[in-house]
Amino acid sequence: MSDRFRKFVQIIGSGPHTGKNLTREEAATAMEMMLMQTATPAQIGAFLIAHRIKRPTGAELAGMLDTYAKIGPQLQPVASHARSPVIFGIPYDGRSRTMPLAPLVSLIMTAAGIPVILHGGDWMPTKYGTPLIEIWQEWGIDWTQLSLDRIQQTFATTGLGFIYAPTHFPTAAGLTPYRDQIGKRPPIATLELLWCPYAGDAHLIFGYVHPPTEQMALIAAQLRETPHKITTVKGLEGSTDLPRDRAVIVGVHQQGQELARIFLHHYDHGLSNINPTLLANPEMMAEFALVLAGKPSEVLNSVLWNAGFYLWHCGAAHDMAAGMKLAQELLTSGAAIAQLERIRQSL
Repeated sequence: MSDRFRKFVQIIGSGPHTGKNLTREEAATAMEMMLMQTATPAQIGAFLIAHRIKRPTGAELAGMLDTYAKIGPQLQPVASHARSPVIFGIPYDGRSRTMPLAPLVSLIMTAAGIPVILHGGDWMPTKYGTPLIEIWQEWGIDWTQLSLDRIQQTFATTGLGFIYAPTHFPTAAGLTPYRDQIGKRPPIATLELLWCPYAGDAHLIFGYVHPPTEQMALIAAQLRETPHKITTVKGLEGSTDLPRDRAVIVGVHQQGQELARIFLHHYDHGLSNINPTLLANPEMMAEFALVLAGKPSEVLNSVLWNAGFYLWHCGAAHDMAAGMKLAQELLTSGAAIAQLERIRQSL
């Protein structure tokens, strides 16, 4: 048993009257001890549920991110890439109600010359929703069996990379069983949204559900003096997918500047308020095939809505309408499906 880690549990687990927050340095040490399993299983479980009840602070998240940056894998900058990559921070426990559109959006973005890095794992508690990795596997692209060097090569040649935690960050994946055993999302679920597995300047885009998550994340970024541009999205099921049934709320943060807001409404762009419902994989992949062929559907409309925004927001189009038009052209011209084939051939 680690007496040092027991102290961390005592600090955060003493209740509303005597409990305290960890310092950034203490949080970094606690995270490292959990990743390296120098804390006991009982201590790790106690810490995760106590921290869930207490709620993490920005300083604690900053410390945990320090440890992720120290221990976790990183893709390296590529000289031939004209733009900094987008890192999508999407919940690892997947989707249970609406279609995950990030793979399609990533194909369109990389076809337009905007590098993208995704990361995640397998079916994961507590939600056990459809994970991103499964969609790529349905396309015949299996990131799970590739070394980090091979991912780097694919990222260099196609602009797309996928960090698969069980293979590329096994110490973090080793904490997954605790999520099922405690029955609640622990703070590391938030940490995964904010992690940037890239060694250079990047544009971090992450989704959230509860407004306090956004504020904690921005405090953590300020404390870490993160140079990255950060975009926050109150997205579908906490993802970076833009909703159509309500106003889209986006935050834009650059170190040393005030948070700026972007608000979008589906009706301003002639769209209905329908979010495509999650389907079983065969039906969903059939819908995705129609999207890649540029065939009209509500799924296509949501993809254009999302890809159009990100193309505009990342500098490939001068406004939202132009971004949606460019996304449509990349699909109907076959550029997006050609990009899918390039990625498949690069593995």
